[in-house]
Amino acid sequence: MINAVKMLARLAVLAFVFVGVAALSNWPAYHSLPEGTGVLTLSFSHGADRRASCRKATPEELANMPPNMRRPEICPRDRPSIRVKFDIDGKRMYEADVPPSGIAGDGPSRVHQRFVLPAGSYDVAIRMSERSEGDFAWTGERTIQIDPGANRVIDFRATAGGFVFH
Repeated sequence: MINAVKMLARLAVLAFVFVGVAALSNWPAYHSLPEGTGVLTLSFSHGADRRASCRKATPEELANMPPNMRRPEICPRDRPSIRVKFDIDGKRMYEADVPPSGIAGDGPSRVHQRFVLPAGSYDVAIRMSERSEGDFAWTGERTIQIDPGANRVIDFRATAGGFVFH
């Protein structure tokens, strides 16, 4: 009889814990975005062309190098920054000179910006250049519909012709 009471008590405690965990898994309600908003994410990486082209090594430079390091051409590794401008409905939302990544400055420049916007239709324009001045080599313009809770992404792929809107 006592074993049956202990067993029922254990079952009651277990049921109480189970109900508590189940209740807390749905409460309090968490929303990562305010009601009626969506996210537009600008996220890409792009490696600009090298800052300088390769040049022939002089005989003095070759003489100063150990034999296993002697190469006929010297090619600098560093890349220039990329210049990015991003507009939503004609208003500048993001503008930056993005430096290359990596210790030697030879990696791609990386951009990741997140914009929480009310649901609706937006005209977006993005421009990117591999030079600090002059015209933009890459441009993209599109009207984007943002639904509540949706995440739209703008990516860049040079092989696909430039900016890709997802």
